[in-house]
Amino acid sequence: MSRDEEYREGTRSVHLPRSPELASDPLVPPVVHSSTFAFETAQEYADVLGGRKPGFSYTRIDNPTAVTFANAVAALEGFGVAADVAGEAFGSGMAAISAVLLAFTGSGAHVVAPAACYGGTFGLLRNVLARFGVESTFVEGNDPAAYRAACRPNTRLIWGETIANPTLAVADLPALATVAHDAGALLAIDSTFASPAVCRPLEHGVDLVIHAATKYLGGHSDATGGAVVGRPDLVAQVRAVRVDTGGILAPDEAYLLHRGLATLPLRVARQCTTAQAFADALVRHPRVARVDYPGLSDHPDHALAKALFDSGRYGGCVTVTPNGDQATGMALCDGLRLARIAASLGGHHTIVSHAASTTHRQLDEAALAAAGIGAATVRFSMGLEDPADLIADAEQSLDAMP
Repeated sequence: MSRDEEYREGTRSVHLPRSPELASDPLVPPVVHSSTFAFETAQEYADVLGGRKPGFSYTRIDNPTAVTFANAVAALEGFGVAADVAGEAFGSGMAAISAVLLAFTGSGAHVVAPAACYGGTFGLLRNVLARFGVESTFVEGNDPAAYRAACRPNTRLIWGETIANPTLAVADLPALATVAHDAGALLAIDSTFASPAVCRPLEHGVDLVIHAATKYLGGHSDATGGAVVGRPDLVAQVRAVRVDTGGILAPDEAYLLHRGLATLPLRVARQCTTAQAFADALVRHPRVARVDYPGLSDHPDHALAKALFDSGRYGGCVTVTPNGDQATGMALCDGLRLARIAASLGGHHTIVSHAASTTHRQLDEAALAAAGIGAATVRFSMGLEDPADLIADAEQSLDAMP
């Protein structure tokens, strides 16, 4: 607006000077809050919105801060992959999971998934997508041969988790990729529990990797988001679902999640070290029936984890099943003084969840048994506290249980 144009007060207040062009590169990506973006011509608007020209039109379609985060996750997951890797950001991990399942299934399609998958994924497949004609087979155990046997001519997607929630079983990624591709299906892997600081599934033939970015990627329990990365043509189909369903990542959340990526290797390395010490200590406690952690030498997937994961990193979660029933597991949680009872995982605080009543509440008794989740099972997500203090906290709670 020219200085010599005599607009009235309201107009002058709305049409203020534009932001200055940045002569220097900001070290931290800026947060772009604008929900809409202006154009010089109607044709330019149409071309950007139609994908014929790069740019931003509307934050539900794309936002610069969210795109910056998605590209960063793609860069971390795509390390070591020769082909191009694209990423899309979402408002939550479940929004990302939903977009992948909606993009590659439809009425009459079939999905193969582990019985021990995350409760939200289980519920989406069994309770929501089933109403629209999507069939699912939930495979017990971790044998790729069982996945192969479960495939049908209409199988479109095989689902897996790099480290299962909460059993901490490790997926045989190369074998599952072969099974999926032999069946003419895609392999989608939820790698939330691993993060690219532990394992990068694209290196092992996986087609799409999904993250609940709320967890390790953000790392501070202060932002909710999700991400999908993979081959650009596949991610484009996921993006189309995101645009149509509106599962966007807000700019402030994108900024916080992007900030977390800078410290991801440092945090995860510490959490893995703590988890190993914690598992080693609690496996010897007389009131513990079972400890699941891939870093334990007697874990059934230890050798597989050693082959697939970055050296010395087996994840930051430990699952502890004390002797007893659901009340026993809840008593273990209630008796902790340092670790907190809370949802989510992967943050700087150590938090615990009683699996059957919280993260896997969607599963009935039969489904819990098929998934290998005990009535007393408690999931510990290690934070950044000193390992000795966390071990002492768990031991005093176990010792105090009736």
